[in-house]
Amino acid sequence: MLNKQIFFTDVHKAELLENEVRKVKENEVLAKMEYTVVSGGTERACIMGMNNTSQKFPMSLGYCGVGYVEEVGKDVKKVSVGDRILVYHGCHSKYNIRTEDEITKVENDTVSSLEAAFVIIASMGLGGVRKLEIELGESALVMGQGLLGIFATQFLRLSGANPVIAADLNPQRRDLALKLGADYAFDPSDKDFVEKVKAVTKGRGVNGCVEVTGIAQAMNQALECASWMGRISLLGCTRVSDSAVDYYQQVHRPGVKLIGAHNFVRPKYESY
Repeated sequence: MLNKQIFFTDVHKAELLENEVRKVKENEVLAKMEYTVVSGGTERACIMGMNNTSQKFPMSLGYCGVGYVEEVGKDVKKVSVGDRILVYHGCHSKYNIRTEDEITKVENDTVSSLEAAFVIIASMGLGGVRKLEIELGESALVMGQGLLGIFATQFLRLSGANPVIAADLNPQRRDLALKLGADYAFDPSDKDFVEKVKAVTKGRGVNGCVEVTGIAQAMNQALECASWMGRISLLGCTRVSDSAVDYYQQVHRPGVKLIGAHNFVRPKYESY
């Protein structure tokens, strides 16, 4: 059986190639994919050959999608042929083979496959928020309102943050953030951006910030907006460190915590 799969074959070059689907092992599941979700930051960085990417071509990316089980290995217990499943770290391809630990059955029939496809990437936004350990009534800022950022904004609202402040260069993204739970949405390119954030937090700055852009300059802005003993969750991948940080004035002296929030930095399983 032939598979169709997107490969990055060189810098700035993507191709749809065919390959043979191998046999499933005892603990594996073969899924025919319905949707896969593009991770804009990761895919863009890899196809551009940016710093802190593997730069080994060809490469095939993708880490979230939904599909239907076509075949199961003899040791697989939790799904059967025909079940709809989330596929974690599956590629952008027609078929994916993953272990039983890398799939989750979609039980709820009211959730569409398109909606379900976003669950894994949404959980990354949730991870960035959880690491802040926001308490009810604490202020929060999200730098960047792309896919991950807009999820983080909603999770901060659900976590009881007040106010929730969104920042993005794009006015349409700022408008969407306001519709989905942000109290304020500011343009970080405004010269008085930091002053606006301070004004809506009574001069204190934000207790928590999720930095999603992966741009070093944005992290500097987040530090300027942080309160005394504030926390900053680094959810975006800052692959290029091209903006200096004054660690004494911005981190050490005010007691600001910088928290790495890469997707892999979380428990494999919940503790309950």
